Amino acid sequence: MDLRLPLASPTAAPAGAVPVVELLSADKLFADGNRGVAPISLTIAPGEFVSLIGPSGCGKSTLLKLIAHLYEPSEGRILWWRGAFDKVGRAGRRLAFVFQEPTLMPWANVATNVRLPLDLAGVPRGEAVARVGTALAQVELGDRAGAMPRQLSGGMRMRVSIARALVTDPDLLLMDEPFGALDEFSRNRLDEDLLALSHERRLTTVFVTHSVYEAVFLSTRVIVMAAQPGRIFAEYTIDEPQPRGESFRLSDRFAVRCRELSGLLHAASVASRSVPA
Repeated sequence: MDLRLPLASPTAAPAGAVPVVELLSADKLFADGNRGVAPISLTIAPGEFVSLIGPSGCGKSTLLKLIAHLYEPSEGRILWWRGAFDKVGRAGRRLAFVFQEPTLMPWANVATNVRLPLDLAGVPRGEAVARVGTALAQVELGDRAGAMPRQLSGGMRMRVSIARALVTDPDLLLMDEPFGALDEFSRNRLDEDLLALSHERRLTTVFVTHSVYEAVFLSTRVIVMAAQPGRIFAEYTIDEPQPRGESFRLSDRFAVRCRELSGLLHAASVASRSVPA
């Protein structure tokens, strides 16, 4: 069964919905001549949970950083809510980024780490403290506000990083393989919590992962990428009820979808090797 979709035009958003992100033949050529991604056209609709998966070097993180405006495209355009990036940050158009590592300030307690973006934005202290409390409660760390990062497990530190993103009340959450270094139990638990938060807050999420199982569990749509140059190889839609839990992980539907996505990932890896560097 061929699960690939035509890639000539961006994926359409639901009728009447303003897309959160639109990449219009956007690519990235670095100063050293390395092409991070070939021209990509992709539309991300409100409320989608889109995972990016593919072999190493296929441009997943580059694509995510283009969406985050950490990189500017060499050619093509990117639109956020049908506008330029200078409109991002207003109510209803907020963006947050969670990196692979928690990157917490080791000399500051949990609450101070989470409050950092609010302090930088000049939010009044009383409001900031209240918002930090809410964000920590959402990641189940309400009782660890005074703890130092060294006192936390790896999973807890990543929860702090997520709380620091949530405290800004984002509409678009970008995550670059945030759970890759965790044990399977912690990763599964954080996947469930993230999905519940994303569903509850109606977030639009773009998530980089190397795990087929994680992509199937979390996503409404998976973008499979190939390398040399980095490009979209296939799209795979996961039309399953949200939020999901352990019953979905143990279901035959989950197993079938993992096999299908694994097949696409294998094909993308073969395509990457077959293209001359």
